[in-house]
Amino acid sequence: MLPPPLAGSDGNVSVRLAPGILLVTPTGLRKADLRASDLVRVDLTGRHLGGFRKATTELDLHLRIYRERADVGAVVHAHPPTATGLAVAGEGLPADILPEVTLLFGEVPLAPYGTPGTPEVGAQVAPLARHHQGVLLANHGAVTWGPDLALAQIRMESLEQAARILLAARIAGRLNRLTPDQVAALGSPRGNTGHDQADA
Repeated sequence: MLPPPLAGSDGNVSVRLAPGILLVTPTGLRKADLRASDLVRVDLTGRHLGGFRKATTELDLHLRIYRERADVGAVVHAHPPTATGLAVAGEGLPADILPEVTLLFGEVPLAPYGTPGTPEVGAQVAPLARHHQGVLLANHGAVTWGPDLALAQIRMESLEQAARILLAARIAGRLNRLTPDQVAALGSPRGNTGHDQADA
């Protein structure tokens, strides 16, 4: 399962196979065309362990998130149009606009711009990864993570959906935020412990 929408060869995905071993998508291929044999195995230093293709150029971004969060089992990076539009506008996604946002990931902060495919991107995301479940990348896209690929993907899809709703509210001319009491009644943003609140 991959997070739509992915245009061309956009985006990359990784999964923790075992302690210290990741399975990642290769660079330069459309995700819809990928076969199991196209995937690449690496360790947490980025050393190639298996597969005949070259790992995604955003490998360092994935590695830094796994190093920061031992509880993360999968990472998804994509360029969802509306969420990326927020990032281009210099905005993150607030936690108090929808209950689903509060429960699934809370605030999604904006990481400063880093040149794609370089360690700059991961360096900007790593400090934010410690306390969040997803990050918008200035002028670039978004990255989400979770204990498994299913939740990492749900977070990416929900991030784009929330960004669309936020944009629609602004077009309508009014943005009503949840009050602090309403947010508190929902509980803390969901961590990486399960999927039971996904339908909130």
